[in-house]
Amino acid sequence: QEQLVESGGGLVQPGGSLRLSCAASGRTFSSYNMGWFRQAPGKEREFVGGCNRSGGDTYYADSVKGRFTISRDNAKNTIYLQMNSLKSEDTAVYYCAANRLWPMRSSAVYNIWGQGTQVTVSS
Repeated sequence: QEQLVESGGGLVQPGGSLRLSCAASGRTFSSYNMGWFRQAPGKEREFVGGCNRSGGDTYYADSVKGRFTISRDNAKNTIYLQMNSLKSEDTAVYYCAANRLWPMRSSAVYNIWGQGTQVTVSS
């Protein structure tokens, strides 16, 4: 089974940028649809964005459209989330997730999850 490890989180000022990475182990990374989710304490986990197996099709939550960009490098078993124009509302633990079936927005579809990386947007 694939193992996912997120990295790249940290503290950034409003308006700043971060790039999150999600590195996968295993030999079948290109078979997985990938998603990014985030969760703040006491709040429901929410969809951020995702892509299909090739990364050619990407889709985003309305709250991050135009600011966040997903890309993937199957040769490196890695998916990225470039976050620009960060707002305090973006503060959360960010998770990457994978599933073999559909590039969907619902967290229930994803059966493989990383441990998360903290993103804090504050001055």
